[in-house]
Amino acid sequence: MITLSDIQAAAERITGKVLRTPMLANQAISKLTGAEVWLKFENMQVTGAFKERGAANRLALLTEAERDRGVIAMSAGNHAQAVARHAHLLGIAATIVMPKFTPATKVTRTEAWGARVVLFGESLAEAAQHARDLADAEGLVFVHPYDDPAVIAGQGTLALEMLEDVPDLDALVLPTGGGGLLAGSLVAATALRPGIAVYGAEVETYAAMAQRLAGRGISVGGATIAEGIAVRDVGDVPFRLIERRVSDVLVTPERAIEEAIGLLVEAAKTVAEGAGAAGLAALLAYPERFRGKRVGIAITGGNIDARILSNVLLRDLLRDGRLLRLHLQIPDRPGVLADIAGKIGDSGGNIIEVSHQRLFASSSVQAAELEVMVEARDKAHANSIVAALEETYIVRRV
Repeated sequence: MITLSDIQAAAERITGKVLRTPMLANQAISKLTGAEVWLKFENMQVTGAFKERGAANRLALLTEAERDRGVIAMSAGNHAQAVARHAHLLGIAATIVMPKFTPATKVTRTEAWGARVVLFGESLAEAAQHARDLADAEGLVFVHPYDDPAVIAGQGTLALEMLEDVPDLDALVLPTGGGGLLAGSLVAATALRPGIAVYGAEVETYAAMAQRLAGRGISVGGATIAEGIAVRDVGDVPFRLIERRVSDVLVTPERAIEEAIGLLVEAAKTVAEGAGAAGLAALLAYPERFRGKRVGIAITGGNIDARILSNVLLRDLLRDGRLLRLHLQIPDRPGVLADIAGKIGDSGGNIIEVSHQRLFASSSVQAAELEVMVEARDKAHANSIVAALEETYIVRRV
């Protein structure tokens, strides 16, 4: 089993190959949640995620014969880029098998490191089996993303750094997929600070670790923005470490992950992918667990597709009331549009988009329907804009 000395040796081995990322307190998130929140910015790694730690340690331990054979990995993206980069730095040929649903940005960035990318399967499990088949057929060394002691020891260096920077943390909250990061961090954290609470964070559609810890059958599937932790099969090696030490694995709703991405953009001025924001999402979903405590949260990755990020931020604005989508039933006569624009402007709202239907949408030839997208400062301001319009018109918020 992995010990603190294994993780400390890994830290020495990867020094200079992996960035020691900053650990910073965030007052805005602390005020919102009632905890003293410290963020570890793993999205600042060269490949944008913590996975470099485990990959760098695992590849550094390869024999010369294994380096000559080349390596293969399966991943939804971040482990792929990490293996590709560190194989490139060591002059090792790398093949990466990725599920077909992998975001385009992760595919292109993996290829940019010189790896051969094979898109196969509708899930990580299917991609993993194909990777193993290729490894057997071509004699490649399989580098597992989480069920490997050397990878786990490398990932554990993240918690090592967190506690070196802030030794008196009360709790860590870490995104959890196959369990490598959580397992390595548990070993490091509980050895350095006995009594510290360490939590995993999963998305509700892929709560495999929580289900297995509870002794239930694994039932996962569905769409999620947190594809980096969307796994069916948790690692056996990580599980043996986790089941004896973990405080809990918190299952977070999809909406909390979207909210966490938006909060990190606004409050921490940083970009996180869905899996990377899962730790903060757990804090938002279970604030009572952490209120009044000093909490370390790892932003484990920032490789999010620009279109998806844009959609998340817009949905966040709609939920917060800072973006209003209004339907109005209006009389079809001159000056009405100008009157509505005036009411919105006088209330301090900013019109972003207008759609006016006269011929098809209304039940009467003397009426029309108007859809207006309006920007507001906050929810109270949005309510005041709607109230001003409702004095004259029938308004429905969408």
